[in-house]
Amino acid sequence: MVCFLLGSAKKLARDLPLLVPKILNMLSNKCVCKETFITENYFLLRSKRVKSVLKSTILAAGVAAVVAAAPLAQAAEEVNAAFFLEWATPNQIAKVDKAYDAAMGVDVKWADFSTGVAMTEAMLSGDIDISYSQGLAPFVTAIQQGAPLKMIGIAVVYEANDCFVKNGSGIDSSNASELEGKTVAVPLNTMADYAFRRYMSHLDVDTSTLKIVDQAPADGAKSLADGAVDMACIFGGASAKAAGEVGTPIMSSQEKVDAGIGSFDVISVTEKFATEHPELVRAFMEVTEEANLAWKATDEQLAKVSKDAGMDLETTKDQMASFIFPSAAEQKENYLGKDGIAAQAAASLGLVFSGDSDGSSIAKTIDGSFLE
Repeated sequence: MVCFLLGSAKKLARDLPLLVPKILNMLSNKCVCKETFITENYFLLRSKRVKSVLKSTILAAGVAAVVAAAPLAQAAEEVNAAFFLEWATPNQIAKVDKAYDAAMGVDVKWADFSTGVAMTEAMLSGDIDISYSQGLAPFVTAIQQGAPLKMIGIAVVYEANDCFVKNGSGIDSSNASELEGKTVAVPLNTMADYAFRRYMSHLDVDTSTLKIVDQAPADGAKSLADGAVDMACIFGGASAKAAGEVGTPIMSSQEKVDAGIGSFDVISVTEKFATEHPELVRAFMEVTEEANLAWKATDEQLAKVSKDAGMDLETTKDQMASFIFPSAAEQKENYLGKDGIAAQAAASLGLVFSGDSDGSSIAKTIDGSFLE
């Protein structure tokens, strides 16, 4: 009904300049009309006197102007999106080519962040509308603290982030308990933090004995190189490469697989933005899907992504070789359903961080409708 009235009002406002001269002419001729059809039968105005027709027409035009102007006043003039440097994804081609801007019909401004926690803070302050590839860990932490956010997609699935032990320490997965009493750099409440906690639990390391220093990946890699920490948990291509030059992962890729330790990042949005601009959110997801489907890892594509990600070509290529970018259909079927991977992982992750997790509450924040 609202859509019908809005369409009618807009049409009436458009036709009014043509109608008024005719009505004034009828007035001058003292004409009496029994029926006047306005805007191609959208409104049927019956009157014995033309003056009442004119009055009704002008009143309707005023309503039309107000109704038509209302949604325009709320229209988004720009969209602010968050992303990570050193984290190569196919959608960066769409970002560079401004495919998002073209599809959404607004300017899309991208801001890079060092952690998913910082993304959450920016979303809560109103500086960011959509976060691309936010870690599941900071998303769940935010939800448990009451943040009004939604998970609307899966950005990338990847091997769990590594925790690098300083070379020469003699510590590996077989004697990890020797880490107890030592200093570890961890970007807290991130997927690297989640991996760290899972590793320590699997390897029977008492984390209460560790001195944990909250450091962003680049800082953690530097601390490891400087000898300020004994282990650093890292994400990001360049930071992981730097840490790998002076350290060795506490668990190998196969050991992580055997232990069932993996990761994925999400696409999140504020509830306010999703409610007020669902068409923009849907367009964002459509462009992302097109970019993922078009990804062939060609030299041209890799060059464009590596430049935007702030990494060299070889690092970008190596990083993306282990990434999986699930299609919209795969996300809906496997991840975003009521009992999907996302809901299960979010609930278990909440337990890792807080010892308590309301799985049903977290599941309510997962919304796959924007992929349809």
